[in-house]
Amino acid sequence: MSTAAIEDEDVRAPDPAVGGGTGRRSVLRRLLPAVGATLVAAAGALIAVGCFLGLYVRPTSDDWCAAWKARDLGVLGITSDFYRTQNGRITNALLTGVVYGDGPAGTKILPTVIVVCFTAGLVLLGRELVRFLGGRPRLLVLTACALVVQALVFFAGTHSYQVLLWAPATISHTLPGVIGVWAVLLALWTVRRPRGPARVAGFVSAFLIAFAIGTLSEPFALVSALLAGLVGLVCVPRFGLARNWRPFIWCLLWCSGLACGLAVLYTSPGARWRRAQRLNQESMLSAGELRGAFADWLRVWDTVTGQWAYLGAAAVGVLLGLACCLRGRAPERREPQRAVPRSTLTAALLLPVPVVVLGSFAVVWGLHSGYGPSGWTFGRAWTNFIVPMELALCGYGALLGARGGRWLAGRRSADTALATGAVAAGCLALASLIALVPSVRELTTNTVARSVAWDAQNSRILTETAQGATDVGYQPLYIGVLSEPFFTEDYERDWVASCVSNWYGVDRIHRR
Repeated sequence: MSTAAIEDEDVRAPDPAVGGGTGRRSVLRRLLPAVGATLVAAAGALIAVGCFLGLYVRPTSDDWCAAWKARDLGVLGITSDFYRTQNGRITNALLTGVVYGDGPAGTKILPTVIVVCFTAGLVLLGRELVRFLGGRPRLLVLTACALVVQALVFFAGTHSYQVLLWAPATISHTLPGVIGVWAVLLALWTVRRPRGPARVAGFVSAFLIAFAIGTLSEPFALVSALLAGLVGLVCVPRFGLARNWRPFIWCLLWCSGLACGLAVLYTSPGARWRRAQRLNQESMLSAGELRGAFADWLRVWDTVTGQWAYLGAAAVGVLLGLACCLRGRAPERREPQRAVPRSTLTAALLLPVPVVVLGSFAVVWGLHSGYGPSGWTFGRAWTNFIVPMELALCGYGALLGARGGRWLAGRRSADTALATGAVAAGCLALASLIALVPSVRELTTNTVARSVAWDAQNSRILTETAQGATDVGYQPLYIGVLSEPFFTEDYERDWVASCVSNWYGVDRIHRR
């Protein structure tokens, strides 16, 4: 859907019959704000709880290692450490150093920062879609779409704590999706610029941001490469979707940046060390690995399709499409519109399908190769294709709503049909949000209870270390299916216990 709105002059003017109109849209005009406000309140409440829970986030698993390295090594030090000894993700390390640079404070505000940036990006992206559909943006409905999509991304999956509250996962798997939304907006802005420094800056930014993505998150790099590659192909001017080579060049630069970033990551000493830990594992391209990855991929989609709440994104998209029927004619075109071949439009509509299908397989394939037969259960990595999937569902819903509104234009029962469609879509979206309440309630209970226990234990350990203790007791406090000290009987291999010891400045910890 984003590929069609390539330039301002490509935006189609709506049919006059769909325009602002008179009493035939009066019920829908009064109904949509009420439905939008209800969804904003419901989705906003869920997301506000998630942001508030950030105040109760306490270190666990990778937090311990990132915290002491950021404190003792600094931002540049932890970046060098990641490149040389961990995994080669230099952008990931840089952001980790910033988040943990002031102790736990950064992890507490990170969920709110992600939500604010994600909401703003989705609202602006929705505005572009509405303009392409021939409507004028309605902030309330756009905000409802942005918040509903986010609520589903954060809370409809299997590991809500990791997706929103656990900083190592949000930096690696949630934040890239937010950057991706803003990258699409940058692409639209760049290809519309006249020749000059602004356009050059946009192209340069595409390469640099893609390079950062390549050294931030391999799964999202693969998904975004699929999207950019397919968009670049369908935007070759001879196919008629784009009038010039700007979209193709932008996509080419994006893919080039990803390739350079992944090359830096893959050739890093840290990545070589990580691959060396899997010497006895089959090649990623072996028949056994591919069969195992395919089986895991089917398990993942069995889980995803079993969560009907994801359909709420399509429902709220229908509301966005119906809202396009309420406003008057868009500004007149400066040039006659060029007909776009039906085959090209079909390709643009089908574009999200291979991106989500192939992108999800690439993610699961990497999980299976990196973590073995249980890799598919690492739900935090699913966010890399869940975000595109939710945006695609919302976009399809908007197209359906806009097409339905135009089809009903001028019919005797249009007012009633449109109002019924808006109520039905609103109810489905609201039901999908209600289905998330148990997950949010469990997340709240577990997070707050752990923070209380963690604070008490932390106070005790600090008191003991202040008295000169070099071996302190630690009781594992599990949350979000994450590792805690003593996850293995071999203390020498217990990397979590080692990081806890470094954080508190002691030689060793023992189970309390």
